[in-house]
Amino acid sequence: MSHRYCTNFILYITSKVQRCLLGIALTICMLSPAFAVDVIINNANNEQFSQAPNNLRAIFSMRTRYWPNGEKIRVFVLPDSHTLHKAFVKEKLQMFPHQLRRTWDRMTYTGTGQPPVTVDSIAEMLEKIKQSKYSIGYIDRRVDDAEIRLFDNQ
Repeated sequence: MSHRYCTNFILYITSKVQRCLLGIALTICMLSPAFAVDVIINNANNEQFSQAPNNLRAIFSMRTRYWPNGEKIRVFVLPDSHTLHKAFVKEKLQMFPHQLRRTWDRMTYTGTGQPPVTVDSIAEMLEKIKQSKYSIGYIDRRVDDAEIRLFDNQ
């Protein structure tokens, strides 16, 4: 009788633990920022690069500085502390924000390059991309604007 009681008790506790873990997992999924990060460029830019992580990483870490036609790439980013910036770096560049910052700082201190232009908001990012023909940046939503297009696998 005691063996049967222990088995039932263990099954009861196991089911409660499973429900609790499922609840925690669902809560974490709902609390984590779900950004659909889109990389954008000025629509007048007809240059071809794929959105492969290595290409984007090279552009945003300022290792690739020119489009294939020789025009200088204007890179715009949000502040390091911005949630969208963190999501972009992790999702699209497959690295951590502090690694990207360290790369920019190293270039600045050694005199081998300049970090990208930091904008204060997504609205400002959109304006800068519209105004600069050979620019690239990222946003968290799709926009219907003739002057901006997605930088995707072309």
